[in-house]
Amino acid sequence: MRLKLYLNNEDGVISIPFNYNHIVSSIIYNLMDDIDYANKLHSKSTFKYFCFSQINISQRQMVDGGFISKNGRINLIISSPDDKLITELVNGIMKKSEINFIGQKLKIFKCEIIKEPEFTSKMEFITLSPIIVTTKKEIDGKLKEWDLAPSDEFFNGIKNNLIKKYLKFNNLENTNKTINVYSNMKSVKRKRISINKGKNTTYHRAYHMDLILEGNCDLIKFAYDCGISSKNSQGFGLIDIYH
Repeated sequence: MRLKLYLNNEDGVISIPFNYNHIVSSIIYNLMDDIDYANKLHSKSTFKYFCFSQINISQRQMVDGGFISKNGRINLIISSPDDKLITELVNGIMKKSEINFIGQKLKIFKCEIIKEPEFTSKMEFITLSPIIVTTKKEIDGKLKEWDLAPSDEFFNGIKNNLIKKYLKFNNLENTNKTINVYSNMKSVKRKRISINKGKNTTYHRAYHMDLILEGNCDLIKFAYDCGISSKNSQGFGLIDIYH
């Protein structure tokens, strides 16, 4: 299920830094109605089963360190296969009139549930937030996380991660459902991003691109709801129908 959240600053423009994913992730936890539920979800060391899009800025202007929304309006999509999580967000949003976005008070002026598409056994998607696919490489005698570029290993990584998440979410040990992930490479753009975790910052190669998912409809729907590949709850891997 997906929510689209519309925010505005009645005082004027909104300032948005280039790397804002950790800010949006924090806002999502704070929007949840049950604080204990939000804290438990945040502290989980495994999959959190939600994802969000990049911020959509209708009247965008680039400035030093980021962007501004000249009309003071932004929106974003939050997606999850977990009905409980979405319910917590909806209930929390209903009780809150505004959020704090790095010191700027933004009014929640609309929240809508996005109609689910009809899922078929072969669908083409485009990323709403970039994809990170990683592997482990031995460097100087130590195993380190390594970002992959689009390749067979990249697409197999997406597929394997998706099935792993699907099994864990549904409390299954295995499944005979299968899926293939590939791309026509029509719209590929590499993006260098930073992820803040406590006092540490890591840098990654992420990709905006077109993707084709072919196989079981349940797996395709789960990919649409949950996001693909890793770091979904940090704002990576949300996809939408390619138009």
